[in-house]
Amino acid sequence: MNEVAGRRARGGGGQARRAERTAVSLETARFITRNIPNFEILNEEALQIIEWNADTVLEEIGVNFIDNPGALDLWRAAGADVKGERVRIPRGLARKLCATAPSAFTQHARNPERKVEVGGRNLVLAPVYGPPFVRDIEGGRRYATIADFQNFVKLGYMSKWLHHSGGTVCEPTDVPVNKRHLDMLLSHMVLSDKPYMGSVTEPSRAEDSVAMSKILFGDDFVDQNTVMTSLININSPLTFDGIMMGALEVYAKANQAAIISPFIVGGAMAPVTVAGTLTQVLAEVLAGVAYSQLVRPGAPVIFGAFVTSIDMNSGAPTFGTPEAAHITYGAGQLARRLNLPYRSGGSFCGSKLPDAQAAYETANSLNMALLAGVNFMLHACGWLEGGLVSSYEKFVMDADQLGTLHHLAQGVIMDTNGQAMDALREVGPGGHFLGCEHTQANFKSAFWRSDLFDYKPFETWAEEGARDTQTLAAERVKKQLADYQQPALDEGIHEALNAYVAKRKSEMPDAFV
Repeated sequence: MNEVAGRRARGGGGQARRAERTAVSLETARFITRNIPNFEILNEEALQIIEWNADTVLEEIGVNFIDNPGALDLWRAAGADVKGERVRIPRGLARKLCATAPSAFTQHARNPERKVEVGGRNLVLAPVYGPPFVRDIEGGRRYATIADFQNFVKLGYMSKWLHHSGGTVCEPTDVPVNKRHLDMLLSHMVLSDKPYMGSVTEPSRAEDSVAMSKILFGDDFVDQNTVMTSLININSPLTFDGIMMGALEVYAKANQAAIISPFIVGGAMAPVTVAGTLTQVLAEVLAGVAYSQLVRPGAPVIFGAFVTSIDMNSGAPTFGTPEAAHITYGAGQLARRLNLPYRSGGSFCGSKLPDAQAAYETANSLNMALLAGVNFMLHACGWLEGGLVSSYEKFVMDADQLGTLHHLAQGVIMDTNGQAMDALREVGPGGHFLGCEHTQANFKSAFWRSDLFDYKPFETWAEEGARDTQTLAAERVKKQLADYQQPALDEGIHEALNAYVAKRKSEMPDAFV
């Protein structure tokens, strides 16, 4: 009787565990706080040389601020030498201006439990940004639509290891260019309750982002807190265009965060050497961050570095390379010396499919970013084909693997439980640890385990259709979208957002360029 009861109890436990694994989960892990050291590749002499050379670039070569007379006026008033649209910045001036930027900031989410802290030892993970195409196992490669965009926002919301909803997770080409930012922002605000990014493709679209955020959070809250991060790309080499700088001005004035990020393809948009590229990256970031502080001292900014190498035969960008790693590590050191949060890394790959090439290049890129001390990682999942494609299957594959970054960042736990001396004493020579008390108390959390990969024996795997990882990922996409439940939002706020979007759309004729 007791034996039967025991078997039933164990069977019930197994059934409960299976139910736990298949249950709908809306858990989101807290942003990563590293308990491991940053990898520092440059010594003090190298850092000082690069910093000196970057100041030399700003002072002797200068940077262009094009189509932006107001920016030229601000620089002139600050003491820069302005001739035409070329701005030459005296040695040390940019660094002095950067000193007012905060070393860390909080980005709030409409769900207060999902706010993130950007800077310090923290790492915030956000999805892919910008691709005009999408790909899935059934439909192949095609132009993205607003339905695809909404699906990716839902997948991001359902993903445990993603902390941030991101921005342009794909470019919805079925919506007019001048109106799609409204639908994208509305999707992030309504379909997710994680933090999100604002629009930067035209200053008025940044203003829409601020206005819609005030509807969502309230005017006073937005005035006093950071609720958006935006991506301000520099037109490398050494050029700041009026559109991006106009968006930066909107966000800086509103105290909303901006990633000041050179867009570097080494050998094409920067020198072929690591030190030369780092010099250019630092010069561009110094000028961009300094300008944000001219607009509003204390405005939150992030030191950005999107850097990849180039295939000298085809001209195509390459990812996961040693040179990109060297630059990412070095840029992290330079960012920390400026006391600024750091953005870099992602699930970078040049592959056309979520295959072995994609996996190798992505793994190299993700681990590099963790060790480099990155604080905000855009493109953390979903990136394919050099950033031209948002892949459904790779999105969930990458999102699953982000769990390894969380566990690696924990470091080695050295408390009493971590030392496991009771287990060593209990088992002794010649035994095994599977049944010991320490293992039973820790087995659920002892090892990170993918929720996607197949760990079954060959026979079971074959009987279930010999599915590869892409097939398993396609099934995961369908399940997550089927399980998606929209987070609650006050009906009045939802109606006000819809009304704002409808009004703004009615004020503009459609434009597709």
